[in-house]
Amino acid sequence: MSEGLLHHVEIYVSDLERSASFWSWFLKDLGYDLFQEWEQGQSYKLGETYVVFVQTEDKHLDVPYHRCRTGLNHLAFHASSRKRVDEMTEKLKEKGMNILYEDQHPYAGGEDYYAVFFEDPDRIKVEFVAPPL
Repeated sequence: MSEGLLHHVEIYVSDLERSASFWSWFLKDLGYDLFQEWEQGQSYKLGETYVVFVQTEDKHLDVPYHRCRTGLNHLAFHASSRKRVDEMTEKLKEKGMNILYEDQHPYAGGEDYYAVFFEDPDRIKVEFVAPPL
């Protein structure tokens, strides 16, 4: 274990079933395995890092998530190559996922930033980013 590496991220979601459907295929495609599962949540693990999704309690669902408010803006995952970004983009489109900045894709982050940007069911922005050339 290396000091300073991210241990885990825990995200409260508005609809666990919908979020699990979205995140499970993506994280499994990246090599994550289902790590834990319980009535109100589940987690996926890759190496020593895991991502947790927990159902938000009803009493806290009155204000929906928005990435421009204080809090989490987005999650960005490494891709092994530009080809891998292209393959993921096709999978996202096949699944009907909301691709962000399509008019600038795959350079929406700048001419040296090759990535696909998309949203999860709660509109959390997700990036899949190729290493620089």
